[in-house]
Amino acid sequence: MSNSDLDAHIAFHADGRLLLGRSRIVLLEAVMNCGSLSEAARRTGSSYKAVWDAVQAINNLLPSPAFVTRIGGSRGGSAEVTPIGRKVISSFRLLEDRLSRISNAIVADELPELDDILFWGLAVRVSARNVFRCTVADVEDDPVDVRIRLRVSVDNNLVAIVPRDALLELRLAPGRPVVAFVNASFVSLAQEGEGSSLANRNRLQGRVIGRVDGGVSCEVRLEIGDGKMLTAIVPVADATDLNIQIGDRLDAMFNASHVILGAD
Repeated sequence: MSNSDLDAHIAFHADGRLLLGRSRIVLLEAVMNCGSLSEAARRTGSSYKAVWDAVQAINNLLPSPAFVTRIGGSRGGSAEVTPIGRKVISSFRLLEDRLSRISNAIVADELPELDDILFWGLAVRVSARNVFRCTVADVEDDPVDVRIRLRVSVDNNLVAIVPRDALLELRLAPGRPVVAFVNASFVSLAQEGEGSSLANRNRLQGRVIGRVDGGVSCEVRLEIGDGKMLTAIVPVADATDLNIQIGDRLDAMFNASHVILGAD
C-alpha cells in the first residue's frame, strides 16, 4: 500500500452519535466562514439540524463556547466563531494531519515514538448523551463515597458522587479539568423551583431550545449557560403535562450518582 492510499480519520462519539469528526469540522468551518447556520447547511449540502448539532456538540465539550449562536432572523440563525473555536478547528486539522503521517510511517515500517502511537487512542466511544467539559470546584472527602462539585457553566454546577478509589485514580482536586457524562434518560424535568430538592440531586436551570416527540419518549434540549446544552429524554406524557414550549425556563434534575467522570 502506498502512502497516498492512507487517509486517517479522528472521531469522537457518545451514545452512538458523532460528537466531533472530519464531517463536523467541515460543517464548523462553513459556519465560521459564512456566519450563518442555514447558509452553512446550504453550502455543505447538509440539514440545518446537522449544522446546529455540530455547533452544540463542540460547545458542550469546551470550557467556553466555540460559537455564539442566535436563533432565527433572516439568515436562519447566526453564529459567531470565538477564538477558542478557531483554535479547535485548526488543532483538529493539525492533529488529523499528524495522524495521517503516523499511519503512513507505520505502513512504511518506520515506527514512530511511543507518544505518537498514543494518538491512536483518540477514537473514543462513551454511552452517555450529555458530555460536558468541567472543572473541579471542591471535594468533600469520605472514606467510602466522595462528593465532587464541578463547574459546568457560569450559571450551573454539577455534583458527582464517586468511590474514594476514583478520587485517587483520577487525581481529583480543585482546579482539575474533567469530563462529566450524564445519560439523558436519567434526567427529569420540572418547572423552575418545583419538584424535589435532595442533597445529592443535581438541579440545573436552563432554557428550552428544542423538543422532539417520539411515540413514547420526548427529547428536550436545554441551554444551560456558556453555550452548553443538556438533553433530557422524558415520557411524552410528562412533557405534555409540563406543556413544554421553546423558550420555557425549566429545571433539569438527576442524581449525583448518575454522573460519570473521566480525566486525562
